[in-house]
Amino acid sequence: MTEKKLSVEEIVAAIENLTVLELAELVKALEDKFGVSAAAPVAVAAVPGAAAGAEAQEEEKTSFDVVLTAIDNKIKALKVIREVTGVGLKEAKEMIEGLPKVIKEGVSKEEAEEIKKKFEAAGAKVELK
Repeated sequence: MTEKKLSVEEIVAAIENLTVLELAELVKALEDKFGVSAAAPVAVAAVPGAAAGAEAQEEEKTSFDVVLTAIDNKIKALKVIREVTGVGLKEAKEMIEGLPKVIKEGVSKEEAEEIKKKFEAAGAKVELK
């Protein structure tokens, strides 16, 4: 006796016609027959990949954005903005009026830390992103 092999399309068509209960039974039967779990590969693949991706982002971060979030003394902050960015008085004033504002983009960690110290000495709050 020769068994007729079903095509993938025929199998998909047969599965489409199953009820949810029949589909659950099919999944259980496949798990038992082949010794696999339908959920485990997805969970195992997703968790390590996500964790590795997060670790890689932390390790690879080489450029930072300096974001001015708050100021206590407008005049001191204006001076530091002009020193750090080289912009004119008008542009520096506009940066202060639109807080939070990115002051410098794509700088090294060392430069970002140095800029942060200057702003903090002037009574301003800065975030590194």
